[in-house]
Amino acid sequence: MSNSVILDVSNFSFAYGDVQAVKNVSFTVKRGEFFSFLGPNGAGKTTVINTLITLLPMQEGTVTVAGYDLRADRVKVRESIGIVFQQITLDKDMTVRETLDFHGDIYGMDRDNKLQRISELLALVELEEKADVLVNNLSGGMKRRLEIARGLMTRPQILFLDEPTIGLDPQTRQKTWEYLRMVNQEGTTIFMTTHYMDEADILSDSIALIDHGEIIKRGTPDELKSDLGKDIIYLETSDNNAASALIQEIPGISGIQPCDGKLLICSGNDGAQVLPVIIRAADEQGIMVRSVSLKKPTMDDVFMHYTGTEIRD
Repeated sequence: MSNSVILDVSNFSFAYGDVQAVKNVSFTVKRGEFFSFLGPNGAGKTTVINTLITLLPMQEGTVTVAGYDLRADRVKVRESIGIVFQQITLDKDMTVRETLDFHGDIYGMDRDNKLQRISELLALVELEEKADVLVNNLSGGMKRRLEIARGLMTRPQILFLDEPTIGLDPQTRQKTWEYLRMVNQEGTTIFMTTHYMDEADILSDSIALIDHGEIIKRGTPDELKSDLGKDIIYLETSDNNAASALIQEIPGISGIQPCDGKLLICSGNDGAQVLPVIIRAADEQGIMVRSVSLKKPTMDDVFMHYTGTEIRD
């Protein structure tokens, strides 16, 4: 494994009985990268993540985490990673400081190193004034910040984040992004899942999309958006099947995907010029246009184009 690669997944497959959840998945994550792993519920991403963080046993394939083989060196892998779960897993009867102190004890940190790290992390997530407050008395945003601090307690090489801002208000989400950026800029590799496409777009260096147990697309946010074309058109008609067949013949159309009762149309040319052509062609064939919108590609459009569905909680 190259020194620049901190996570190497090769030909990984996983089955629950006769159900193949993950099919021959391969991807790498570079050291220091902010990587987002996206997919609909049931796509296989939870199985992949739970295997990477050692909650599930390895089945087929090979995985190397921070230079350690996931099958042979599970303890070393655990020592190299930090985890922030989707659900809050804090002890409500502990204080903020006790939470971090206890986590350090579990991992055998010596006292001086542990106390120094607690001080650093309380400052990082701005919980110094709440250090001796019970977890039960913290707001949801403060609890999430504490979980991030706990995940960083052992100075992990990779921090796994499962839906880190779910349920947070917009202001707290933005603040959480700031903490994650700082952590990443200090050299920690971040592996994140999220249902918020704007979050993946803003934070990620690289993104992988998984669906039906397979990696279906990989790239930077800008690459993924530009691959769709110059503009995106959403079109709802009286007969989407007939409209789709008709539109495919129009020059400049790079892709069409059904999406929640509409057609997601990728235009390689200026959408403002293509749109009147589409409407005129539909009208000539007696197809009624019920709604239409034109926009620049976003990560939401990328997700819907490649998976055929909107992201779901």
